[in-house]
Amino acid sequence: MNAEERKNLQQLDELVLNASPEELEKIQEIDYQTQLDGESFYHIYVNSDSLISPSIEKSF
Repeated sequence: MNAEERKNLQQLDELVLNASPEELEKIQEIDYQTQLDGESFYHIYVNSDSLISPSIEKSF
């Protein structure tokens, strides 16, 4: 894992750890859908701004 991947993983961890109950529900639904599609939440998070609603934004 390179430095950028570690940074992205840390930001994703912080997103989940600091999420409100409502945001966690949204994250859970996105995670569930990505698993059904054979993807990982991490890769979807890193590669798509459109999946994370304004209330659940990554802080790049």
